[in-house]
Amino acid sequence: MERKTRQRDAIRQVFEGTPRPLGPFEVLEAGRAQVTGLGIATVYRAINSLVDTGWLVPVELPGEAPRYERAGAGHHHHFRCRTCTRVFEIEGCPGDFAALAPPGFQLESHEIVLYGQCARCATTA
Repeated sequence: MERKTRQRDAIRQVFEGTPRPLGPFEVLEAGRAQVTGLGIATVYRAINSLVDTGWLVPVELPGEAPRYERAGAGHHHHFRCRTCTRVFEIEGCPGDFAALAPPGFQLESHEIVLYGQCARCATTA
């Protein structure tokens, strides 16, 4: 069992208060608002522990380091802003993709990632 610390509490609160996947450095930046001495090694240890317990799940985008989001959100997809690189959740799914699989293949799962500019970046462009 892990010790309860201010640093770990701050990291959990960052994920609880942010409705999108976060990378370790985003967690570090937001966590330092609560605990000024928070370090990146502590963030990585806490994230790994929260993944091990099933509280967080990794979000893996092609060619990028994983980001993390709270578990239990149900099936959804992601949007990555090409300008600020933040990743956002997209609720729901556009449909059944089994018909796209070659004949005789059985589809087991799928991931969709949309790329473009988030609302904030699109208005400043």
